[in-house]
Amino acid sequence: MPKYIIERNIPGAGSLTPEDLQAISQKSCGILNTMEPRIQWLESYVTDDRVYCLYIAPDEATIRAHTEQGEFPADRISRIQSVIDPTTAEN
Repeated sequence: MPKYIIERNIPGAGSLTPEDLQAISQKSCGILNTMEPRIQWLESYVTDDRVYCLYIAPDEATIRAHTEQGEFPADRISRIQSVIDPTTAEN
């Protein structure tokens, strides 16, 4: 199944408290548990004003359904075509 990265513009995201992040995570997981087709949230990275979320999903429409149900912003959804890391440079 394809992987997607979602860019969420959330001013002040880096200042969210652990309790805020827990509440957002609980809301997201609650929605994911009821969705068909199933999608999987792998992890998210929180920066000063953005959150980047990594998902496995059959298509972008399914991710959009999740964001709409949770009222989460999804400013950009991009399908990941390849993953590289330092080992990619090795022969």
